[in-house]
Amino acid sequence: MTKKRMYVCSVEAAMDVIGGKWKPLILWKIKDAPLRFGEIQEKLPNISQKMLTRQLRALEEDRLVSRTEFPGMPPHVEYALTARGQTVIPLLMSLKDWANEELADQINEGG
Repeated sequence: MTKKRMYVCSVEAAMDVIGGKWKPLILWKIKDAPLRFGEIQEKLPNISQKMLTRQLRALEEDRLVSRTEFPGMPPHVEYALTARGQTVIPLLMSLKDWANEELADQINEGG
């Protein structure tokens, strides 16, 4: 078990859990259905394997993402939003709406 982090303000706490370049994008990509590691990497082609692994572990540690192992040949793993992770999606939707309104001339796709 990791040591509980302490924050100066709630925004700092939120940004630690869901902030950064990749965490919001990972959460956004798995919002509709669980995905395998390779599927997430296909949807985020600029993320390295090492960084994706690191970010998924952090999201799992913060209980936003669950990791399910499936036996078989070959075995595979799927990542999905937890109930706690689902609560972040409205925040990301608000960011998406803001960007569509304020940054529309800089956005190439609707994703």
